[in-house]
Amino acid sequence: MTTETAPNYLAPYLTAASRHGAGFSSLLWASPHTQAVRFAALTRMVGLNGKSLLDVGCGRADLLDFLLERKIKPAHYVGLEGVTALADAAEAKNHKDAMIVRADFVREPLRMFVAADVVYFSGSLNTLDPQTFYATIRSAFDAAAEMLVFNFLCSPQLAGMNYLHWHQPSEVWSFCKTLTDDVGRLDDYLHGDTTFALTKHEEHA
Repeated sequence: MTTETAPNYLAPYLTAASRHGAGFSSLLWASPHTQAVRFAALTRMVGLNGKSLLDVGCGRADLLDFLLERKIKPAHYVGLEGVTALADAAEAKNHKDAMIVRADFVREPLRMFVAADVVYFSGSLNTLDPQTFYATIRSAFDAAAEMLVFNFLCSPQLAGMNYLHWHQPSEVWSFCKTLTDDVGRLDDYLHGDTTFALTKHEEHA
């Protein structure tokens, strides 16, 4: 896939990868600090020790590095990535009990159905338009065995680039409540970013 033929949500990553390879800049994070802050929010929302984890839009599998450095050990890790350079970098790490799947989760939402206890998005929803954003959340919730956790831009402050989208937290909350009554929210870690956790109970399983 070339940048010219790529969908709008994936093109910024492919453009960055063409310039920076698998370097940090290809992840479209502002800095390693903001990446780590978002990862830390995940660990506050859900305990991952012994859980199987699907990291959607995993990039270089930096989330798994972050977890292991903090002695948080998922039982199994699957990273889903649509940018070849980033998937190659993730695979090259050769993490134990980890698998990297090369796929575009928007075009192929069924690739998220890997029987993971927890499905997680960190930054990979930020280039999706509203319709695609909500459709992806619905598919990911269906794919999760226990919990879906995702962050998103919740104000224009961090959405300065024209390929980024932000969403009103109240609207996202209302949508998530149609999927489950058990919705948690964390927004004290980075102004302009919010993390939601949707827990699936038996009636939704």
